[in-house]
Amino acid sequence: MALKDITIGQYFPGHSFVHQVDPRMKIIITFVYVVMLFMIDHPAGLLVGALFLVVAYGVSGIPYKMILKSLKPMVPIILFTGILNLFFIQGDTVFSLWILRISRQGISTAVFMAVRILLLIAGTSLLTYTSSPIALTDAIEQLFGPLKKLHFPVHELAMMMTIALRFIPTLIEETDKIMNAQKARGADMESGGLMQRAKALIPVLIPLFVSAFRRADELALAMECRCYRGGEGRTRMRQLHYSFRDGVALGVLICCMVGILLLNRLPAVL
Repeated sequence: MALKDITIGQYFPGHSFVHQVDPRMKIIITFVYVVMLFMIDHPAGLLVGALFLVVAYGVSGIPYKMILKSLKPMVPIILFTGILNLFFIQGDTVFSLWILRISRQGISTAVFMAVRILLLIAGTSLLTYTSSPIALTDAIEQLFGPLKKLHFPVHELAMMMTIALRFIPTLIEETDKIMNAQKARGADMESGGLMQRAKALIPVLIPLFVSAFRRADELALAMECRCYRGGEGRTRMRQLHYSFRDGVALGVLICCMVGILLLNRLPAVL
């Protein structure tokens, strides 16, 4: 997997319906969508969740190939989760070899969990694809605004989360440049065993950490030069306002959730 295939934290500007939805509503919808995925007990429910996601990506104008790119880094975790469910779920045995037993329930659970994780990753990725870091910062700060009464550092937390998301693509690009520079000097990072490959990454990690600390220092200096003093008294160029499209987006998701709740009762009815 190439580093350029990692799309976590990237923002793709646009003027679609999804882009224009209030970022606060997009965060709420994403949270509800995640809860909805974990409420699914019937395979048809996964189909409803996938259909909602396909429509959302289609309306947003984000290429469907971006879904595949966002899923590539998570393939090892998905495979590991699937294997655990495959061999440790007891039921009607389909295949047996020594102490390893694969049951029909294990196969269905492994597939079910893999699809659920795929939908979860693709759904949460759409939030950052269609929302700028500044918009996410303002949205998080306003959603958690009531916690300010408890002296919770809401603005600082929102700023840290957004800066972390913003610098993921930058650090990936920096890592790619360092690896190419080391390969040009004759470094071999693709052959040998696991330990040899791990040792070969040391010449990459050290410059990467130095570069990350340097960028953090430059960012702090730039914020100081612009008289940044936190969220107290801070004004915003763009004010967030809920609109009719926000209600439509939330309404569609609620309809999907109601449909999933009804589908969850199907086995009991049948």
